[in-house]
Amino acid sequence: MVRKRIVIARHEAISSEKGVMSSLRGLVIHHPKQSFLLMILSIISFSTNAKILLPQILGNDMVLQRDKPINIWGFGAVGEKITVNFAGQTKTAITDDKGNWIVVLSPLKTSATPQKMTISGSNKVELTNILVGEVWLCSGQSNMEYAMRKLTKIPKPKNEKLGFPSDAVVKAKNTQIRIFLVKRKALIKPDSIHKSWALAQDSALRNFSAVGYFFAKELQEKLGIPIGIISSAVPGSAIEPWIAEEAFASEPFFKGQKIGNDPSKFYTPMVEPLTKFALRGFLWYQGETNCFLNETISYSYKMKALISSWRKAWKDEAMPFYEVQIAPYQYAKTTGKVPMTTDTEPEFWEAQAQVLRLPNTGMVVTTDLNDYQEDLHPTYKWEVGRRLSLWALAKTYNQKFNYSGPIYKNKRIYMSYVMLKFDNLKFFVSKNFNELEGFEIAGKDGKFVKATAFQKGDEIVVTSKEISAPKFVRYNWSENPSGNFYSNDLPALPFRTDNPLTNQFKTN
Repeated sequence: MVRKRIVIARHEAISSEKGVMSSLRGLVIHHPKQSFLLMILSIISFSTNAKILLPQILGNDMVLQRDKPINIWGFGAVGEKITVNFAGQTKTAITDDKGNWIVVLSPLKTSATPQKMTISGSNKVELTNILVGEVWLCSGQSNMEYAMRKLTKIPKPKNEKLGFPSDAVVKAKNTQIRIFLVKRKALIKPDSIHKSWALAQDSALRNFSAVGYFFAKELQEKLGIPIGIISSAVPGSAIEPWIAEEAFASEPFFKGQKIGNDPSKFYTPMVEPLTKFALRGFLWYQGETNCFLNETISYSYKMKALISSWRKAWKDEAMPFYEVQIAPYQYAKTTGKVPMTTDTEPEFWEAQAQVLRLPNTGMVVTTDLNDYQEDLHPTYKWEVGRRLSLWALAKTYNQKFNYSGPIYKNKRIYMSYVMLKFDNLKFFVSKNFNELEGFEIAGKDGKFVKATAFQKGDEIVVTSKEISAPKFVRYNWSENPSGNFYSNDLPALPFRTDNPLTNQFKTN
């Protein structure tokens, strides 16, 4: 059905001056039995009136991914010779029996100097102001979609140390950052005006993802190269619509299960048309909808299916994937079909964190980024974007940046003390605190009490006078966390030492 819509849209665009396809499209909708006749007439119309058309993602002002082969593709008359000229390269192709064509440019070097691409056949298309740098795709639900224009309308944040760039759009003058906002109904249609990309400023930026923009801004400032950022997000969406349906069949966990929430619903029109366009990596901010369903291990496997299927679609198993932890929210007070408790969100964080066991992944912690627990859309999007950029700068671009707070590794028990090891823990991390807060400890009965915690060498020591034989520890295990455990000026990832998903989640 999607392919049929693409064909119809393409024919409409190339024959609009005669109005032929507009009327024929109506025949498909109202007279399905005439579709065969329509197809024949469409091919005739396409063959005689065809001109070169491009997908929406190829246009003026775009950024092309450096150091990777670059696909340039589109539509033309059947059997037509297409020539692409760009950056000193000339490549040709012959359209197939459906009018499709594609050429592959050799990897390009970074270029902050605007260049022109010429695509010639029966007509000529010129794309201008093209840069070569780094390109990322950001996706998810409303917290990723959250637009820059909203920054002028929110209350002043409580944490002044994190700043408040409410005038970011007004100050945005950097022509090295380019943005592409995916429109669900438009992306699958061929493009004849080539204006879907925009400079990150003015009205285009006002409507763009705040997280995506601040990520791009940090990368551009730190790397000094052009950055392209693509936003494809839908408010309220679950994870399943972003995953190709066949990806669930490839994951043994889902064998024999019926997958709800419309798999592929958004993947097909909002991600799949981008898969020929070279990228560096992915940013993901989603989960609230699935948390409301009280998911745990199933969400971990859905994340795994999403990551593996997207990497497969882009033909690169090593593409970086950085996600954002959903922010603290009062899920336990929410009434709905699925009962929720104060454990619902910490358990979901646990499910999100399983992704860190997959290669080339990272996770931004947001436990300190919500001023009001009743707010499902916390305001600190600039800090989320910055923290995402830290992962990319350190792990993707091998820059010397501290990218994460402490992440629990393992424990050992000595008498009434539990000694915890962490990744990303700096020595004397707690020197500014009289005592670390947010830790709880329990014996074999699993009843947790508030714990005393402090740093000793490269370990965190946890104890309580109430527990003589400790067995378990947890940190920030609350939907309203108040822990002060930081390192590298970044918060620790919430955890519990008796995490059941450690053995349940299989990475292979």
